[in-house]
Amino acid sequence: MPLNKRVLAIVLAGGEGNRLMPLTADRAKPAVPFAGSYRLIDFALSNLVNSRYLQIVVLTQYKSHSLDRHISETWRMSTQLGNYVASVPAQQRVGKSWFLGSANAIYQSLNLIHDANPDIVVVVGADHVYRMDFAQMVEQHVQSGAKATVAAVRQPLSMANQFGVIEVDQEDPQKIAAFVEKPATTPGLAADPTQFLASMGNYVFDADALVDALHVDAERLDTKHDMGGDIIPYFVSQGEAGVYDFTLNDIPGSTERDRTYWRDVGTIDSFYDAHIDLISPLPVFNLYNSEWPIYTRQSISPPAKFVRGENDTVGTALDSIVSSGVVISGGVVEGSVLSNDVFVGNGSRVIDSVLMDKVNIGEGAVVNRAILDKNVKVPAGAAIGLDHDLDRARGFKVTESGITVLAKGQQVPEPGEAERALAARNLHLVPNAIKAATANYPEIRESVEQVAAVHAEAASQAAPGGRRS
Repeated sequence: MPLNKRVLAIVLAGGEGNRLMPLTADRAKPAVPFAGSYRLIDFALSNLVNSRYLQIVVLTQYKSHSLDRHISETWRMSTQLGNYVASVPAQQRVGKSWFLGSANAIYQSLNLIHDANPDIVVVVGADHVYRMDFAQMVEQHVQSGAKATVAAVRQPLSMANQFGVIEVDQEDPQKIAAFVEKPATTPGLAADPTQFLASMGNYVFDADALVDALHVDAERLDTKHDMGGDIIPYFVSQGEAGVYDFTLNDIPGSTERDRTYWRDVGTIDSFYDAHIDLISPLPVFNLYNSEWPIYTRQSISPPAKFVRGENDTVGTALDSIVSSGVVISGGVVEGSVLSNDVFVGNGSRVIDSVLMDKVNIGEGAVVNRAILDKNVKVPAGAAIGLDHDLDRARGFKVTESGITVLAKGQQVPEPGEAERALAARNLHLVPNAIKAATANYPEIRESVEQVAAVHAEAASQAAPGGRRS
């Protein structure tokens, strides 16, 4: 790490996140909860802090209250040592327009760069899941003599039309020859023809060069004022843009399985898949790397609790992440991520789902392949994610891949007889983890299935409409 360089970090956190609706209906995309206890922005901020960059400004705009509150309550630095994480809203400091793009956001906030007077500016997005030591990228940037450096992650050629694509100079693989936004095709890498370099949305600039480029961009009419679409191509045209290959980044405590993990969670499907990445026995992304921790505001909720329900129905969680304050009272959770203070009621089932803070699952209800935002209350005997036509009829979003999504506090109607019957038919299913454990022991498997049947019968009687006199 070049100790003689003053570094200012800028986090771009003004994104609206339309593709994550309805999770962004009431909050900015970087404020969306993730992995039980975190917000998406915690990953960018943790990477910067772990890289020992402790002067950070976060540029916000869209529905920023939740994000601003999280930053102020969580990311408190020692001001006595000159360290800070400051949330800075759009202020119309240059004209009367709001931020017109990511480059314009920085242009309208140039006072932050002038006040900090850095040598180097690190610019990062706020909505990706990964670990990265930015000090290693800054070191390469300084040594290369480039004015701008783009972090790049290797992706399959089939995904070229989804990213900003970096084509390197054949003579100097650390120099960008072309930067193309979402092309139909692109050449493969010399080292691996099946892959290309995709922009991660993380950049390092010489401060004075960045300021000059932003002024040039502000005067142009043929620009979208975008960092990736306009500022980086400007540096490429000047022959002053370098690339940093993310595979070179070395994180303490990482493994070969997760060291190059990077996930863009900009869609419901990718957001869901990123959660599933966390819960395997050998996760593709390891939250438990204490040598490079992901920081967040710790809940004051009590420890999680798993207890039996009525009729001794078993309360348990398998292959899941369970956060503080969760109570599983006679319900079964499998392959899911539960945030703080979730309640799972007697005989209910939660399967392959993401439940955010204070979601309540009623007795005998079934939730399957769904994302439930904060404060959703699922009535007893209800079925979510089992019948997509029924889900759509109730106003729930269903993705093309079949993930059902409920917005923050969205109402779930009381179930009718047909819906309760649908839920009841799914209560007797043996969890996949237990199926795998008993596959070679038929006598045990038979006992397990009998227990599951008793469990389902007790659960169906507990739900309204199922009780017997």
